[in-house]
Amino acid sequence: MPAAQDHGAGSTPPTVGTTTDLPPVRACLFDMDGLLINTEDLYTLCSDIVLERHGRPRLPWSVKARMMGVPGSANGDTFHEWARLPISREQYQAEQLEQHHIHFPECEPLPGVAALLTHLSGDCRNTRGLPVEIGLASSSSRLNYDMKTSRPATRAVIELIPAAHRVLGDDPRIQTGRGKPAPDIYLVALQSINATRPEGTAEIAPEECLVFEDSVLGVEAGRRAGMRVVWVPHPGLAAELKGKEKEVLAGRTDTLSIGDDEKRGAIDDGWAEQLPSLENFPYERYGIVAPT
Repeated sequence: MPAAQDHGAGSTPPTVGTTTDLPPVRACLFDMDGLLINTEDLYTLCSDIVLERHGRPRLPWSVKARMMGVPGSANGDTFHEWARLPISREQYQAEQLEQHHIHFPECEPLPGVAALLTHLSGDCRNTRGLPVEIGLASSSSRLNYDMKTSRPATRAVIELIPAAHRVLGDDPRIQTGRGKPAPDIYLVALQSINATRPEGTAEIAPEECLVFEDSVLGVEAGRRAGMRVVWVPHPGLAAELKGKEKEVLAGRTDTLSIGDDEKRGAIDDGWAEQLPSLENFPYERYGIVAPT
Protein backbone atom coordinates (compact mmCIF):
# COMPACT_ATOMS: atom_id res chain seq x y z
CA MET A 1 0.00 0.00 0.00
CA PRO A 2 1.28 3.55 -0.63
CA ALA A 3 2.80 5.44 2.24
CA ALA A 4 -0.08 7.91 2.08
CA GLN A 5 -2.29 5.34 3.74
CA ASP A 6 -0.21 5.73 6.90
CA HIS A 7 -1.62 9.25 7.09
CA GLY A 8 -4.88 7.82 8.35
CA ALA A 9 -6.77 8.34 5.11
CA GLY A 10 -9.17 5.69 3.94
CA SER A 11 -10.67 5.27 7.39
CA THR A 12 -14.39 5.50 7.82
CA PRO A 13 -15.46 9.17 7.77
CA PRO A 14 -17.21 10.38 10.93
CA THR A 15 -20.97 10.33 10.65
CA VAL A 16 -22.37 13.74 9.80
CA GLY A 17 -25.74 15.02 8.76
CA THR A 18 -24.72 17.75 6.32
CA THR A 19 -21.61 19.27 4.80
CA THR A 20 -21.93 22.20 7.21
CA ASP A 21 -20.39 19.91 9.85
CA LEU A 22 -17.19 19.64 7.80
CA PRO A 23 -14.13 21.93 7.72
CA PRO A 24 -13.48 24.27 4.77
CA VAL A 25 -11.80 22.56 1.83
CA ARG A 26 -8.02 22.92 1.57
CA ALA A 27 -7.35 20.65 -1.42
CA CYS A 28 -9.29 19.89 -4.60
CA LEU A 29 -8.34 16.61 -6.31
CA PHE A 30 -9.47 16.05 -9.89
CA ASP A 31 -10.00 13.02 -12.06
CA MET A 32 -9.26 13.83 -15.71
CA ASP A 33 -11.09 11.65 -18.25
CA GLY A 34 -14.71 12.68 -18.66
CA LEU A 35 -14.36 15.22 -15.85
CA LEU A 36 -11.85 17.78 -17.12
CA ILE A 37 -11.69 16.72 -20.78
CA ASN A 38 -14.18 15.14 -23.19
CA THR A 39 -12.56 11.73 -23.42
CA GLU A 40 -15.73 9.72 -22.72
CA ASP A 41 -17.26 10.86 -25.99
CA LEU A 42 -13.98 10.13 -27.79
CA TYR A 43 -13.68 6.65 -26.24
CA THR A 44 -17.20 5.95 -27.49
CA LEU A 45 -16.36 7.33 -30.93
CA CYS A 46 -13.30 5.07 -31.20
CA SER A 47 -15.31 2.01 -30.19
CA ASP A 48 -18.15 2.88 -32.57
CA ILE A 49 -15.80 3.24 -35.54
CA VAL A 50 -14.43 -0.27 -35.03
CA LEU A 51 -17.86 -1.75 -34.26
CA GLU A 52 -19.45 -0.28 -37.38
CA ARG A 53 -16.47 -1.38 -39.50
CA HIS A 54 -17.36 -4.97 -38.55
CA GLY A 55 -21.12 -4.64 -38.95
CA ARG A 56 -21.98 -4.26 -35.28
CA PRO A 57 -24.21 -1.62 -33.57
CA ARG A 58 -22.85 1.39 -31.69
CA LEU A 59 -21.93 1.07 -28.02
CA PRO A 60 -25.00 1.85 -25.86
CA TRP A 61 -24.81 3.50 -22.45
CA SER A 62 -26.37 0.42 -20.88
CA VAL A 63 -23.11 -1.39 -21.69
CA LYS A 64 -20.72 1.54 -21.39
CA ALA A 65 -21.96 2.32 -17.86
CA ARG A 66 -20.85 -1.16 -16.75
CA MET A 67 -17.39 -0.60 -18.21
CA MET A 68 -16.46 2.90 -17.04
CA GLY A 69 -13.45 2.87 -14.77
CA VAL A 70 -13.08 -0.92 -14.73
CA PRO A 71 -9.47 -1.84 -15.63
CA GLY A 72 -9.24 -3.50 -19.04
CA SER A 73 -12.98 -3.21 -19.64
CA ALA A 74 -12.54 -1.71 -23.12
CA ASN A 75 -11.44 -5.17 -24.26
CA GLY A 76 -12.98 -7.25 -21.48
CA ASP A 77 -15.76 -9.79 -21.12
CA THR A 78 -18.58 -7.29 -20.63
CA PHE A 79 -17.77 -5.58 -23.92
CA HIS A 80 -17.10 -8.68 -26.03
CA GLU A 81 -20.06 -10.67 -24.73
CA TRP A 82 -22.25 -7.79 -25.91
CA ALA A 83 -20.37 -6.90 -29.12
CA ARG A 84 -19.96 -10.42 -30.56
CA LEU A 85 -17.41 -9.15 -33.05
CA PRO A 86 -16.25 -11.40 -35.91
CA ILE A 87 -12.61 -10.64 -35.04
CA SER A 88 -10.29 -11.65 -32.22
CA ARG A 89 -9.87 -9.56 -29.09
CA GLU A 90 -6.29 -8.90 -30.16
CA GLN A 91 -7.39 -7.48 -33.51
CA TYR A 92 -10.09 -5.38 -31.88
CA GLN A 93 -7.57 -3.96 -29.42
CA ALA A 94 -5.15 -3.10 -32.23
CA GLU A 95 -7.86 -1.35 -34.25
CA GLN A 96 -9.13 0.50 -31.20
CA LEU A 97 -5.63 1.71 -30.27
CA GLU A 98 -5.23 2.97 -33.81
CA GLN A 99 -8.35 5.09 -33.33
CA HIS A 100 -7.08 6.31 -29.95
CA HIS A 101 -3.93 7.65 -31.61
CA ILE A 102 -6.09 9.46 -34.14
CA HIS A 103 -8.71 10.92 -31.83
CA PHE A 104 -7.13 11.41 -28.38
CA PRO A 105 -5.24 14.49 -29.63
CA GLU A 106 -8.68 16.05 -30.27
CA CYS A 107 -9.43 16.22 -26.52
CA GLU A 108 -10.62 19.56 -25.20
CA PRO A 109 -11.68 20.90 -21.79
CA LEU A 110 -15.29 20.45 -20.72
CA PRO A 111 -17.52 23.42 -19.78
CA GLY A 112 -16.47 25.27 -16.64
CA VAL A 113 -13.11 23.53 -16.31
CA ALA A 114 -10.86 26.39 -17.43
CA ALA A 115 -12.58 28.92 -15.16
CA LEU A 116 -12.53 26.60 -12.12
CA LEU A 117 -8.89 25.58 -12.47
CA THR A 118 -7.82 29.14 -13.23
CA HIS A 119 -9.38 30.37 -10.00
CA LEU A 120 -8.14 27.49 -7.85
CA SER A 121 -4.59 27.73 -9.26
CA GLY A 122 -4.31 31.40 -8.30
CA ASP A 123 -4.04 32.75 -4.78
CA CYS A 124 -7.20 30.89 -3.81
CA ARG A 125 -8.05 30.69 -0.10
CA ASN A 126 -10.67 29.06 2.04
CA THR A 127 -12.80 30.91 4.58
CA ARG A 128 -10.12 30.37 7.24
CA GLY A 129 -7.55 32.14 5.07
CA LEU A 130 -5.63 28.95 4.21
CA PRO A 131 -4.44 28.24 0.65
CA VAL A 132 -6.53 25.85 -1.47
CA GLU A 133 -4.26 23.39 -3.30
CA ILE A 134 -5.11 21.36 -6.41
CA GLY A 135 -4.05 17.94 -7.64
CA LEU A 136 -4.75 15.42 -10.40
CA ALA A 137 -5.55 11.73 -9.83
CA SER A 138 -6.05 10.16 -13.26
CA SER A 139 -6.14 6.47 -14.11
CA SER A 140 -4.66 7.28 -17.54
CA SER A 141 -1.17 6.01 -18.27
CA ARG A 142 1.56 8.51 -19.10
CA LEU A 143 1.33 7.59 -22.80
CA ASN A 144 -2.42 8.21 -22.94
CA TYR A 145 -2.11 11.33 -20.79
CA ASP A 146 0.38 12.80 -23.26
CA MET A 147 -1.90 12.07 -26.22
CA LYS A 148 -4.98 13.46 -24.49
CA THR A 149 -3.21 16.68 -23.52
CA SER A 150 -1.29 17.19 -26.76
CA ARG A 151 -3.57 19.98 -28.01
CA PRO A 152 -1.94 23.22 -26.76
CA ALA A 153 -5.16 24.72 -25.38
CA THR A 154 -5.97 21.51 -23.52
CA ARG A 155 -2.46 21.12 -22.13
CA ALA A 156 -2.49 24.73 -20.92
CA VAL A 157 -5.61 24.07 -18.84
CA ILE A 158 -4.38 20.77 -17.35
CA GLU A 159 -1.00 22.32 -16.55
CA LEU A 160 -2.69 24.78 -14.23
CA ILE A 161 -2.34 21.82 -11.84
CA PRO A 162 1.28 21.72 -10.58
CA ALA A 163 3.32 18.89 -12.08
CA ALA A 164 4.30 17.65 -8.60
CA HIS A 165 0.61 17.23 -7.79
CA ARG A 166 -0.30 15.13 -10.88
CA VAL A 167 -0.62 11.38 -10.24
CA LEU A 168 -1.27 9.01 -13.16
CA GLY A 169 -2.46 5.43 -13.28
CA ASP A 170 1.00 3.96 -13.92
CA ASP A 171 2.65 5.90 -11.09
CA PRO A 172 5.01 3.45 -9.31
CA ARG A 173 3.60 4.57 -5.94
CA ILE A 174 0.33 2.80 -6.82
CA GLN A 175 0.52 -0.97 -6.57
CA THR A 176 -0.75 -3.12 -9.42
CA GLY A 177 -4.41 -3.92 -8.93
CA ARG A 178 -4.99 -0.92 -6.65
CA GLY A 179 -6.68 1.36 -9.16
CA LYS A 180 -10.07 2.96 -8.49
CA PRO A 181 -12.31 2.11 -6.59
CA ALA A 182 -9.37 1.58 -4.22
CA PRO A 183 -8.47 4.91 -2.59
CA ASP A 184 -4.73 4.70 -3.28
CA ILE A 185 -4.46 7.21 -6.13
CA TYR A 186 -6.25 9.90 -4.11
CA LEU A 187 -4.14 9.16 -1.04
CA VAL A 188 -0.98 9.51 -3.14
CA ALA A 189 -2.27 12.79 -4.60
CA LEU A 190 -2.89 14.13 -1.09
CA GLN A 191 0.55 12.95 -0.01
CA SER A 192 2.07 14.83 -2.97
CA ILE A 193 0.30 18.04 -1.97
CA ASN A 194 1.26 17.73 1.69
CA ALA A 195 4.90 17.24 0.65
CA THR A 196 4.89 20.65 -1.06
CA ARG A 197 2.47 22.62 1.13
CA PRO A 198 3.47 26.14 2.20
CA GLU A 199 5.84 26.32 5.15
CA GLY A 200 4.11 26.82 8.45
CA THR A 201 0.77 25.33 7.40
CA ALA A 202 -0.66 22.20 9.01
CA GLU A 203 -0.85 18.95 7.05
CA ILE A 204 -4.05 18.66 5.03
CA ALA A 205 -6.40 15.95 6.34
CA PRO A 206 -8.55 13.75 4.07
CA GLU A 207 -11.78 15.39 5.26
CA GLU A 208 -10.35 18.72 4.07
CA CYS A 209 -10.12 17.35 0.51
CA LEU A 210 -12.75 17.59 -2.22
CA VAL A 211 -12.61 14.96 -4.97
CA PHE A 212 -14.09 15.73 -8.40
CA GLU A 213 -15.18 12.64 -10.35
CA ASP A 214 -17.38 11.59 -13.25
CA SER A 215 -17.26 7.80 -12.80
CA VAL A 216 -18.96 5.58 -10.25
CA LEU A 217 -15.70 3.84 -9.32
CA GLY A 218 -13.99 7.20 -8.95
CA VAL A 219 -16.64 8.40 -6.52
CA GLU A 220 -16.13 5.25 -4.48
CA ALA A 221 -12.37 5.76 -4.49
CA GLY A 222 -12.82 9.25 -3.08
CA ARG A 223 -15.24 8.06 -0.43
CA ARG A 224 -12.89 5.23 0.58
CA ALA A 225 -10.12 7.81 0.97
CA GLY A 226 -12.23 9.60 3.59
CA MET A 227 -12.70 12.59 1.32
CA ARG A 228 -15.71 14.59 0.18
CA VAL A 229 -16.82 14.11 -3.43
CA VAL A 230 -18.48 16.05 -6.22
CA TRP A 231 -19.89 13.71 -8.88
CA VAL A 232 -20.25 15.23 -12.37
CA PRO A 233 -21.45 12.36 -14.58
CA HIS A 234 -21.80 12.41 -18.35
CA PRO A 235 -25.49 12.97 -19.20
CA GLY A 236 -25.61 9.46 -20.67
CA LEU A 237 -24.31 7.91 -17.46
CA ALA A 238 -26.62 10.07 -15.33
CA ALA A 239 -29.61 8.85 -17.31
CA GLU A 240 -28.50 5.23 -17.02
CA LEU A 241 -28.15 5.53 -13.23
CA LYS A 242 -31.28 7.54 -12.57
CA GLY A 243 -32.75 6.43 -9.24
CA LYS A 244 -29.40 5.10 -8.00
CA GLU A 245 -27.78 8.46 -7.23
CA LYS A 246 -27.72 7.99 -3.46
CA GLU A 247 -25.87 4.69 -3.76
CA VAL A 248 -23.35 6.25 -6.15
CA LEU A 249 -22.68 9.21 -3.84
CA ALA A 250 -22.14 6.87 -0.88
CA GLY A 251 -19.79 4.68 -2.93
CA ARG A 252 -22.15 1.74 -2.48
CA THR A 253 -23.07 0.53 -5.97
CA ASP A 254 -21.02 -2.69 -5.62
CA THR A 255 -19.80 -2.25 -9.19
CA LEU A 256 -16.41 -3.79 -8.41
CA SER A 257 -15.80 -5.46 -5.06
CA ILE A 258 -12.44 -4.92 -3.35
CA GLY A 259 -13.40 -5.67 0.26
CA ASP A 260 -13.05 -3.21 3.16
CA ASP A 261 -16.66 -2.16 2.59
CA GLU A 262 -16.78 -0.34 5.93
CA LYS A 263 -14.52 2.33 4.39
CA ARG A 264 -17.26 3.44 2.02
CA GLY A 265 -19.74 6.20 2.85
CA ALA A 266 -23.30 6.04 4.13
CA ILE A 267 -26.48 7.00 2.30
CA ASP A 268 -27.31 10.71 2.74
CA ASP A 269 -24.28 11.35 4.96
CA GLY A 270 -23.65 14.75 3.37
CA TRP A 271 -20.14 13.93 2.13
CA ALA A 272 -21.00 13.92 -1.60
CA GLU A 273 -23.22 15.67 -4.10
CA GLN A 274 -24.03 15.51 -7.80
CA LEU A 275 -23.58 18.48 -10.15
CA PRO A 276 -24.57 18.71 -13.83
CA SER A 277 -21.25 20.34 -14.83
CA LEU A 278 -18.34 22.33 -13.42
CA GLU A 279 -19.88 25.60 -14.57
CA ASN A 280 -20.94 28.01 -11.82
CA PHE A 281 -19.26 25.90 -9.16
CA PRO A 282 -20.67 26.61 -5.65
CA TYR A 283 -17.42 27.60 -3.92
CA GLU A 284 -19.12 28.88 -0.79
CA ARG A 285 -20.69 25.49 -0.10
CA TYR A 286 -17.20 24.10 0.47
CA GLY A 287 -15.76 27.03 2.38
CA ILE A 288 -13.76 28.28 -0.61
CA VAL A 289 -13.63 32.00 -1.32
CA ALA A 290 -15.31 32.53 -4.70
CA PRO A 291 -13.79 34.68 -7.47
CA THR A 292 -14.76 38.32 -7.37
